[in-house]
Amino acid sequence: MPRAKRGVKARRRRNRILKAASGFRSGRRKIWRRAVEAVHKAWAHAYRGRKLKKRDMRRLWIVRINAATRPHGLSYSRFIHGLERSGVELDRRALAELAVSDPDAFGLVVESAKAGLAA
Repeated sequence: MPRAKRGVKARRRRNRILKAASGFRSGRRKIWRRAVEAVHKAWAHAYRGRKLKKRDMRRLWIVRINAATRPHGLSYSRFIHGLERSGVELDRRALAELAVSDPDAFGLVVESAKAGLAA
């Protein structure tokens, strides 16, 4: 049976890893074993970061909505409860954008939430 040296496949795999490690410092960019470890860890952090970004954005939207509802005499939780009872189906992203860009329109949404709480 002839000897298989895996030339093209192995080189392609190595080059892909070393290209991914090209911005790293010192041996993490040049030494094969260190580069593999660094790239795999970076990929793991990137995967986790994509999940955390969604969580962080939701937290930011909630903070912005809470800050915008306080001057109207409502807390965030009462505001969301009032929106649910009044049948307004705006998500937190849209509410936060509305609170920042158009406070007058957000005031109308707050009034509908208050009406939902009263009913």
